[in-house]
Parts: sequence; structure tokens; C-alpha cells
Amino acid sequence: MTPSRTTLRAAIGTVSAAVLATTVLTGAPAHAEAAAPESAPATAASAASSSVRFVDIEGDGKVTLKANVFTPAGADGTRRYPVIVLPTSWAMPQVEYMAQAKKLSEAGYVVVGYNSRGFWQSGGQIETAGPQDIADASKVIDWALANTPADPQKVGMGGVSYGAGISLLTSAFDKRIKAVAALSGWGDLIGSIYSGRTQHLQAAAMLGGAGELTGRPSPELRTVLKDFLASNLAKEDDLIAWGKKRSPATYLDKINANGAAIMLGNAWGDSLFPPNQYADFYEKLKGPKRLEFRPGDHATAEALGLFGLPDDTWTNTKRWFDHYLKGADNGIDRESPVLLKSRSTGAYEGYKSWKDVPSAHRRIELGGSKQINTNWDSGANGGLIFLSSMLDQFFRLPPMASIPLLPRSLAAVWQSERYETGQRVRGTTHLHTTMTSTAESGTAIAYLYDVGPLGIGRLVTHAPFTFHGKTPGQPFGVDLDLFSTAYDVPAGHRLAVVVDTVDPLYIEHNPAGARLTFSSPDGDPSYVSVPVRD
Repeated sequence: MTPSRTTLRAAIGTVSAAVLATTVLTGAPAHAEAAAPESAPATAASAASSSVRFVDIEGDGKVTLKANVFTPAGADGTRRYPVIVLPTSWAMPQVEYMAQAKKLSEAGYVVVGYNSRGFWQSGGQIETAGPQDIADASKVIDWALANTPADPQKVGMGGVSYGAGISLLTSAFDKRIKAVAALSGWGDLIGSIYSGRTQHLQAAAMLGGAGELTGRPSPELRTVLKDFLASNLAKEDDLIAWGKKRSPATYLDKINANGAAIMLGNAWGDSLFPPNQYADFYEKLKGPKRLEFRPGDHATAEALGLFGLPDDTWTNTKRWFDHYLKGADNGIDRESPVLLKSRSTGAYEGYKSWKDVPSAHRRIELGGSKQINTNWDSGANGGLIFLSSMLDQFFRLPPMASIPLLPRSLAAVWQSERYETGQRVRGTTHLHTTMTSTAESGTAIAYLYDVGPLGIGRLVTHAPFTFHGKTPGQPFGVDLDLFSTAYDVPAGHRLAVVVDTVDPLYIEHNPAGARLTFSSPDGDPSYVSVPVRD
């Protein structure tokens, strides 16, 4: 581990130089920056005409945070500028936001991007958006107000992924923050990586591995990940408490009381932070707010913008800050606050609220009784993190399965009639069924497929469900929300509901030889409710 980490830390200088060179070549401001007094060492990172400086900022507990500061060209100390603070994403170096920071600076913002504690060159340990990270963000704001021409009445925060979560959490505890842009973040950490009481294996393993490779995980984080991946149910309450402490939803009252204008952006196929939890969080916000969903996986909707390329998410992020920090009358406050981009057509749709997204529901009856064996992958699955949703984003190729060929001993399958007209699936699909298990614990994964004339199913959405402590042979009810999406089912196609017990994305809890039975009692019929926009 040490050689790899050392090599990466050494490489940061090369990466910084490369990104900075790109920034300069694409047109640095023509005027020299007036350097404000600094309480931490600063090093000139470019020629006098450049507006960027690399600095050390003292965080909570005197931890050193590595940062870069962009100041508008021509700043001479006679005026103040809105300031935007950008904490880095998980495992990303401090140069992550250089391209966007430069653009924002050229538009009249002071921008401070800093490496979150525990990663790369910053000091401390990875606290996973804990209290120290929130305190760090406030310390960075303190530093910016003291050492740059930043306006204390016009403070914004934002970021991607980890930076989004830290920004939302800080807005609950720092009243100076007037606007937030939280991209590919989370409102509920446990609802993200432990949805349906199921460990999201690939997501947690990726986060843990990236943290070990590029930073210094705290002992607490290592213990949490160890217990999580080992399915240590004795520590489940501790895990939930740990996650709640790091969830913006826990502090909704404080966020609403402080009144920051909050923009949320996410991808339909986000492998780390599924869209449901962000939509739920959005609905409970009371101040100025905006919600944007686009095709893709975690952070892929914002990725092009990090390289300085045209990007709708970053364009709207700037408009959000322009209105709520600068007072620009750009119309973003009068637009439909919920903006969705269809996975099928790439077209944008605006809605007054998340609840207004579906206008009707198509019900698929899950009739009869179906029994399946566990511990074998039927061939239906959610794909692989990043790869599958990126194929869907760029080539409209979601995970696929041959529905007629799925072995009925391993997968329960129900299908709708063929639809005479296209069905625009919009929102959150809900499954209700009665399950009976031969064991006290188990896992099932529900999938919704768009099935064409040849029987090939294209994945519309899915979600896992895990149960513990059930009486073998005793039926119990299951209600499950599948991950929200926007997908168009062509005319002549049908929808298929598939339930099996194994998916590479998740840890499953089915004992060897266990069987699951799905039934539909007369007094409590089983069904799937699919939200559509007529």
C-alpha cells in the first residue's frame, strides 16, 4: 500500500502542472492578481498574469488543507466578489475543479477549491463527511474572507460527490452560505449504500479501495467498512447511526432554517447514490431549490465540465450561483424547478415538483404463485458500476437479458400485455408482493424490463431487498421502491417484472438451499405500479 500511495502523492505535482498548463493555454486573465494578505503559505503557480495561487489553509484541529484560489482578473482591493468554496470529491486531487474555477473566476467570483482532509496532500484522516469535514469547510470560508476580496454576504459552496455531501452538510451549520450546488451527492447516506437493507457491494468496495489508495482512512471508517462488507448484523445499528450523522437529511430543519438556495443534480444510474434518496431530500427542502436528473452514472453527468468542455450541469450551476449570489435576473428562479432528461430521447422535461412528474400509473398484476431457488444468478442483473450506466448514457445500451430464456426455477417473471402506444416511464416504480421464505434471512432483487418483439429485455430500473428475522414458512408483505428513472417504452413492447436472488452489485443473504415463494392473496393482491407521463 505504501509504495502505491507514495507514487500517487508524488504524481500530484505533475497532474497540477498539467492542468495548470491547460488553464493558461486556454486563456488566462490578462491582468495580474492583487495578492491579498495570507495567513498560510502561498506559492506562485504561474506567471504574473495568472489568477491562480496554490495555498495551505489551516483546517479544524490545525490540519493543513491543500487548496487553490482563483481571483477575478484586475482585483485591486477596492471591491468585493462573491466567493464559491469547492471541496474535492472522494479520492480526487485538489486540481479537480480547476477548469470550472477558472471560468467562474473570469465571471467575477473568488473560487477556493481544496482537498478534503485525509486525501492526497491534505493532512488528517478520511472522516467521511463527519464533523471535522464540516468544520474544515467553515475554516476555508473564514480563510477566504480574511485573505481574498471575498464578500461575506455572498458565500456559496458546491462540488461533485463527496464535495456535494460536505457542501449540503455545511449549509446546515454555517449560516453564511447563501447558495449550494450539490452534484452527484447524497441526502441519505444509508439510504444510498444500504438501500433495501442490502449492502451495495461494488459501490462500497470501490469507495474503500479508492480511499486506501489515495488517502488515509480513519480507524472508524476502516471498522465501518469491515463490518459492512462482512455483513455484521450485530453492528447494524452502529452503521445506521454512523450514516445518519453524515446525512444532510438528518439536519433538514437546520438547512431549511438557514435558507440557502440549493440545487441538486444527479444521474439516473448513479451506482453510489441512487436518485430516489435525492428526490426524497429535495421534496423536503423549503427554501429556493432545483432538482436535475440526467442519464449516466456517478458523476458522469458533470465529468465533461471538469475538463472545461461544454456541460449542461455546470452551465446551470453557474446560472444558479449568478442568480442567488450575484442577483442576476437570468430566469432560473422562474423555470420549472425539476428538470429531467430522458434516457431514451435525450430531451429535457420540466416539472413544478417531483410529485408532478408522473401523471398516471400502469399496474402490472403479479398473479399466481411462483417459487424460485436462491444463490444462482438467473441472468437478470443490474450490470456493473460505472460501465453499465455509462453505456446507457452514451450509447443507450442498458443491461439486457433474454426474458423467455430466464430459468423460471431461478427467476420469477411476470409480463404486461403489449402496449399499443409508447409508455413514458417517469418517476419511481413501486412493487408490492407477499413473500414466503424457507429461511429466516434472504435477499431478492426486482427488475423492470422493456421487452421487444424478440423477447430481449432492456433494463428500465431495479432495486434490492433484504430481510432478516422472518419465520420460515410464514408469509410476509414486501413493499419496495425501485430506483427512479425516465425511460420511454416503444409502442408494441411490453414490460416485464423479474425477481431473482443474485446480483453482482449486492451482497446477498440467502442460505444454501433456501427457496422464495411469491404469492398474491385475494385480500392483498401483488402488483407493480409503474409511473408514466401521458
